[in-house]
Amino acid sequence: MKLERNDIPAVADEYVLGLLEGPERAYVEAEIERNVALRQAVDEVRERFLPLDTGLAPVDVSPSLWDAVSSRLPDWSKPSLQVAANPVSAANNNRASGWRAAAISAMAASVILAIGLTWSMTRPLDPIVIAVLMNEAGEVQAVVEDYGNDTANVRLLTDFVVPAHKTMQVWTLPSPEMGPMSLGVLDQARSARLQGWSLPTPEDAQLYEITLEDEGGSPIQRPTGPILAKGFAKLAR
Repeated sequence: MKLERNDIPAVADEYVLGLLEGPERAYVEAEIERNVALRQAVDEVRERFLPLDTGLAPVDVSPSLWDAVSSRLPDWSKPSLQVAANPVSAANNNRASGWRAAAISAMAASVILAIGLTWSMTRPLDPIVIAVLMNEAGEVQAVVEDYGNDTANVRLLTDFVVPAHKTMQVWTLPSPEMGPMSLGVLDQARSARLQGWSLPTPEDAQLYEITLEDEGGSPIQRPTGPILAKGFAKLAR
């Protein structure tokens, strides 16, 4: 069969969740070697589902509990990838939606059977880099924890005096070519979580800084005010 691009997310889910068997699994494994998009999708799914493997130890459950779970799951028939010597494209999207439904059912059963799985899936991830920001006198002023997923925690470690009609803005320098990029403004002089940008994954020794800008933030998306604190990131270990 010809693997359509819009099938790739569903097939990646099914492969990582272990829903493919025999010829179907062999076909996908061969396709991963030559299909860059599928290989990237599988890597992303593995990272997304990693807490399922590492969060908790396996827990034995009674047959009665499994029977109760099974009785509540919809009765979906597992479709086939239809791997054949003469490849034929799928005629509609029913296969992809059916596979995704099956994957969701498997995940639902795992949630019910694993004690504390909700905690493992919702607990905060570790930051990728941590930057300690200091003023010109070398005094620690703040810490930035960048999670690399459009989210960063800014922890202020001193009392900043912010004049009226001014605001504190947090910046980082992903690369000299990109220049300084804003992570957001602090509505008040206090610790906050900033999110919503789209930047490359943070790296070791990446620069972070806080500047004093006009209310609402820099009008030119580049620092214009004095630097309150700055520092270079270190990879979290």
